[in-house]
Amino acid sequence: MAKAKSAFVCSECGAQVPRWQGQCPQCQAWNTLTETLIEPGAAKGSRFAALAGESSRLKPLSSLQPREEPRQPTGLDEFDRVLGGGLVAGGVVLIGGDPGIGKSTLLLQALSNLSAAHKVVYVSGEESGEQVALRAHRLQLPPSELQMLAEINLERILHTLHESRPRVAVIDSIQTVYSEALQSAPGSVAQVRECAAQLTRFAKQSGTSLILVGHVTKDGTLAGPRVLEHIVDTVLYFEGDTHSSFRLIRAFKNRFGAVNELGVFAMTERGLRGVSNPSAIFLSQHAQQVAGSCVLITQEGTRPLLVEVQALVDAAQSPNPRRLSVGLEPTRLAMLLAVMHRHAGVVCFDQDVFVNAVGGVKITEPAADLAILFAIVSSLRDRPLRRGLVVFGEVGLAGEIRPAPRGQERLREAAKLGFDTAIIPKANAPRQSIGGLEVIAVDRVEEALERMRELE
Repeated sequence: MAKAKSAFVCSECGAQVPRWQGQCPQCQAWNTLTETLIEPGAAKGSRFAALAGESSRLKPLSSLQPREEPRQPTGLDEFDRVLGGGLVAGGVVLIGGDPGIGKSTLLLQALSNLSAAHKVVYVSGEESGEQVALRAHRLQLPPSELQMLAEINLERILHTLHESRPRVAVIDSIQTVYSEALQSAPGSVAQVRECAAQLTRFAKQSGTSLILVGHVTKDGTLAGPRVLEHIVDTVLYFEGDTHSSFRLIRAFKNRFGAVNELGVFAMTERGLRGVSNPSAIFLSQHAQQVAGSCVLITQEGTRPLLVEVQALVDAAQSPNPRRLSVGLEPTRLAMLLAVMHRHAGVVCFDQDVFVNAVGGVKITEPAADLAILFAIVSSLRDRPLRRGLVVFGEVGLAGEIRPAPRGQERLREAAKLGFDTAIIPKANAPRQSIGGLEVIAVDRVEEALERMRELE
């Protein structure tokens, strides 16, 4: 018998090299090459043969008529918001998250709602049908026509889907599915890539909306080859602390909607429930104003959120003061302290500085800079900020305050929640007054800190 040939495959990009080396030559990632058996070429031949047909002929773009098909709502408003309005016919969604975060619960609720009017299929590779039924009973879901299939063989799954032609199908999870055409074990790079490609091809040809559940690594990224995220149309991440009842679902890729959209859920005894006013989660309720606290208006996709930014400045007990940031960009903290020292004369070189975003939310936009500076100065002086004050704005190295996108929507959200004063970049100043909200426009760091002191 001929010896099986092997190659080393990158778990990030899927590139193959004949010998092991520390760095992938394609994506430059380190220590991502793993040995994998080379599969026979028949699988590739059948793969391309299946694609031959009418769709493979050249056509001028002007002759193609785009079709705007209506989206299919799932019955969960926060889930639909992240998807861009609902599921798209033939679209493939990949959702990942930590174990026990609520991925299967969310999808079971969505399929239960959809089954009232459409044929839906739930393929479970990790649980038996009885276990899924037990979860549905625990969540007190109404009796439905949801079709259940406990299977991990790709060929059998595709045969069942071809026969039933469901409107929506869920594969939980893609790491457990394997193809008989490949010799590698389930969850390997070759299996995950091939199974995802075959399922995606079925979705495009049949018009079935497909949702794939993916495992995540200890770093929080989706397990498997990086090409998995390129194959699908939408990539969602389920986030949240397992010790908290709140869950966040975020879109990192969406061909049919906005990216960085955020959905907020609360885990209850009857499953996940959407939170209509998520700003209440991220605002701490203090009996009185405290030093080191500032309210930021951030933007998550199309949704403005009000988040409390807290800072603690204390005398350093070591020659090297600590700089710690939780939920905010850690690399910008040292830069902001240097800008504040250079342009506003506020000295923190002998102080430990800790910054936190309340509620476990992660803020990546630079518009949080001004709120961080206000919270640091408030803690350093041990003077609370004025009640009802909100801020946003990016701080540049020259000390200028740069504008943030969607400034009008941020201000309207703050006014709706009862805030009466806003310090914002001058370029975001509204042309018309917003009822109940006093807007103070600034263009320099020193001017912003001076106006903050005047409002105390």
